[in-house]
Amino acid sequence: MKYQFDWVDAFTDKAFGGNGCAVVHDAGNIDAETCMAFTKETGLVECTFLEPSAVADIKIRYFLSRAEIPFAGHPTVASVASLVSRGIVGMGGLTVETGAGVLPIHVDMQGQTPVITMTQVAPQFGSELDPTLVAAVGGLSGSDLVAPPQIVSTGLPFVIAVLRDHETLRRTILDVDALDRLREASGEVLSDVMEPFWVTLHGATDLGRTFSRLLLPPPAPPEDPFTGSATGAMAVYIWSRGLVREPSFTAEQGHWMGRPGSASVEVLGRPDCITGVRVGGPGYVLMQGEVAF
Repeated sequence: MKYQFDWVDAFTDKAFGGNGCAVVHDAGNIDAETCMAFTKETGLVECTFLEPSAVADIKIRYFLSRAEIPFAGHPTVASVASLVSRGIVGMGGLTVETGAGVLPIHVDMQGQTPVITMTQVAPQFGSELDPTLVAAVGGLSGSDLVAPPQIVSTGLPFVIAVLRDHETLRRTILDVDALDRLREASGEVLSDVMEPFWVTLHGATDLGRTFSRLLLPPPAPPEDPFTGSATGAMAVYIWSRGLVREPSFTAEQGHWMGRPGSASVEVLGRPDCITGVRVGGPGYVLMQGEVAF
């Protein structure tokens, strides 16, 4: 069987920026093992597989090389950019079915590049975690964090860890054994929780309000260039704790990897009553072709 696919760089309007995702179309009959094998073959963190939906305009399935996950940010942007490039959807609103629910999407144009804004679901705030254990995952000390690390999800859970400055962010390095210890020491099951999302309250450029990194254990690539789901979780965390004065800002990631990406972020609701978060950015279609399974 042959399937059409697009390789899309998300959260960038230029080739080789942001975070790449391969989007496979008409993929409803592809089994999970093949989806994971394809993701591994691409060397990307995640790939998506599109199929018809009974409750939305399109259904998106999200795969790492080792598992299916309910939702991911940059693959959502990539998937909709792919649909736009093929003329399947146009400007304006649509909905996508994900494992985290049906999400509203809005599409605008920025020059020749579509800008896709997704409204992620209302946040779920999980446990606060031991700062020393969380910091150790990045080879840091507890004093390097400026707020209590906490599990937060707007569709996919992450440990949000706010660091004091760029120098601390730069020397962060993943300790896989410490990540295992954090999961073992937690009072709840962390198997479905993603790694710490390391955040600073200083942009990589003058346009940014935050700059972040996500370090990944094998078999994934060692670092994610831009993480839209974690950006949503981070945004509601810093707004709820008063770490930013405005609910709208620009989030940046990937600059030190040579893959700069940025997202427009808007947290919906008061800090004590958040109803959702909008995360948006462009998607650049880099390659188109077909894959034979």
